Amino acid sequence: MKPRVEAGTADVALSWARLMDYVALTKPRITVFVVLSTTVGFVLGAAGVIEFTRLLHTLLATVLVASGSAVLNQFLERKTDARMERTANRPLPAGRLYAEEAYLFGLLLSGTGILYMGLQINWLAGLLAGSTSVIYLFMYTPLKRRSTHNTAVGAVAGALPPVGGWAAAQGEIGWGAWLLFGILFLWQFPHFFSIAWIYRGDYERGGFKMISIGDPAGRRTATQIGVYGAILLVFSFLPWLAGMTGLLYAAVAAAAGLCLVLYVVVFSRTRTEQNARRLLRTTLVYLPVLWIALLLDAFL
Repeated sequence: MKPRVEAGTADVALSWARLMDYVALTKPRITVFVVLSTTVGFVLGAAGVIEFTRLLHTLLATVLVASGSAVLNQFLERKTDARMERTANRPLPAGRLYAEEAYLFGLLLSGTGILYMGLQINWLAGLLAGSTSVIYLFMYTPLKRRSTHNTAVGAVAGALPPVGGWAAAQGEIGWGAWLLFGILFLWQFPHFFSIAWIYRGDYERGGFKMISIGDPAGRRTATQIGVYGAILLVFSFLPWLAGMTGLLYAAVAAAAGLCLVLYVVVFSRTRTEQNARRLLRTTLVYLPVLWIALLLDAFL
C-alpha cells in the first residue's frame, strides 16, 4: 500500500507543477497591470455611471486576451528564450510543456477573449483587443530581432488597454482615452529600457536588437530614459489640466513623477546595475500609484 500512496502523491505533485507551468505561460503579473489599466479606462470612460456587470465582463475578456497573447509570445520566442539565462527556465524552453499545447492554449484564450469582448460588450472594444494582440505578436515580437525601435511598437500595444476599457464603457473612443494611452505609452520606455540595460548580455545572446546592446557604459540608455521620463512627468498632468481629474490626482502625479525623475537622475549619474534595478522597481510602483489615484479621484 505504501508505494501506491507515494505514487499518488507524485502524480498530484506532477499535475500541480504542470498547472503552474500553464499559469506561468500567461504571465499573470503583466496581466494584472493590463487589467488595472483597462479598469482605469473603463471608469473614466463611464463618466460616473459605472455598470459593474459590464466592467466584470470587460475585465474577464481582457484577462483572456492578455493571457493568450502572453502564451503565444512565449511560443514564438521559445528558441530565443532558451539562449537567455533569465528565460531559459520558462516552461517551453525548459521542455516541461510541448510547443503545440502552448500554441493551442494561447489561441483558445485569445480567440475566446476577443469574441467574448465583441459579443458581450461591443465590437469596437473587441477590435481594440484584437489589434493589441496582433501588434504585440506580429509586429513587436519579430521586430525585437530586427530593430531597436521594437520598444516603441511594443509600447503601442501595451498602451491600448485603457483605450479598450474606455471603448467598452462608452462605445466610442474619447480624447480622454488618448491621454491615458499617452501616459502608458511613455511609461514603458523608462520601464523597459531599465530592464534592457540590466539584462543587456542576455538580450545579446538571444539575438534581440535592444538599445542597451553595445552600450556597456549606459550613456545612450540613460539619455533615452531621461528624455522619456521628463516627457512622462509633464504628460501625466494633462488629465488634470483637461479637467478629467481633481487635485488628488494632480498631487499624486507630482509626487510620483518627481520620485521617478529622482531615480532616473540617479541612474543617469551612476549607471550601475543596482541603480538600474532601483529605477525598475520605481517604475513598477509609479504606474499603479498613478492609476489608483485616477480611480480614487473618479469615485471621490
